[in-house]
Amino acid sequence: MNNELMFSSKTDLWATPQEFFDRLHKVFRFEVDVCALPENAKCGSYYSPDDNGLAKDWRGVCWMNPPYGREIAAWVEKAYKSAKENGATVVCLLPARVDTRWWHDYCAKGEVFFVRGRLKFGGSENSAPFPNAVVVFRPSVHDALAEAV
Repeated sequence: MNNELMFSSKTDLWATPQEFFDRLHKVFRFEVDVCALPENAKCGSYYSPDDNGLAKDWRGVCWMNPPYGREIAAWVEKAYKSAKENGATVVCLLPARVDTRWWHDYCAKGEVFFVRGRLKFGGSENSAPFPNAVVVFRPSVHDALAEAV
């Protein structure tokens, strides 16, 4: 993706920097990339726009770097509910938009880790014009214990 397109309002797709993903993958061992393009999927198993990841059941350990446009709220809600209802662990790379409704409704209930500095997406020469956070949604211990007994 060229820099002119990447930093314009013409796109809401921000390809995850491979080195950044690799560090998280060492910790989480991702099984599925729930929001990918074939050319930038981070896992062997992934959902592309043709698959409509929002319509799929998310289970196991999931990686999510959603489109950063208006539909981001639906992706974050799906990640949150997949942890609570399906027992998934969903690790999300998100713009740190702490002033939005979706951030307060969902991200504030997850584990939030702010990224130091600005990421360089998709092999770009320039850093993104916004801060990012990694938000982790996991099933609660309480939910797991309730199912076990």
